[in-house]
Amino acid sequence: MVERVVESKILHRGRYLTFRVDTIERADGSRGTREIAGHPGAVAILAIDAEDRVLLVRQYRVAVGESLLEIPAGTLDVADDGTVEDPDLAARRELEEETGMRAGSWRKVARFYTAPGFTSELMHLYLATDLRAADGDRLEPDDDEHLLLERMPLMAAVAAAEGGELADAKTLVALLWLARQRAGTS
Repeated sequence: MVERVVESKILHRGRYLTFRVDTIERADGSRGTREIAGHPGAVAILAIDAEDRVLLVRQYRVAVGESLLEIPAGTLDVADDGTVEDPDLAARRELEEETGMRAGSWRKVARFYTAPGFTSELMHLYLATDLRAADGDRLEPDDDEHLLLERMPLMAAVAAAEGGELADAKTLVALLWLARQRAGTS
């Protein structure tokens, strides 16, 4: 079942993504190619406020041509020397940048590959509670981000996920995970 990469050709190296074509060799000796989008990883934050509401951000996604309602999230930063940002630190940064909030309690609940058929992106999912507004030195969204913060009662958000009103995978994973936790299953 293992495929060994025998050649890799980089087509484009962007700010976060590296597009390449890998030539692979299977255990039986046959070869094939795989088109890969290399990604440093990302974080997603399921933030629940004191009124049991989920903090969601609405933003236009060019890749799908529509505005989506999602939990706060972001790509791990990559330093000039190639080191990748610690997901625990990135989660705190992204929550503050996208919502203006900080959390007193953090729990890493899962990590999953977003689309392992063509990208290496590993998503780190966190639960953030005990929220409070960031003080005067608040981190702001990136210049290219235009976000609208929305708070939705948790059970309404779960119903929206189950009813197909939410289309973002990380948001679905987070909401359905929490609904199962609250129902006493794992």
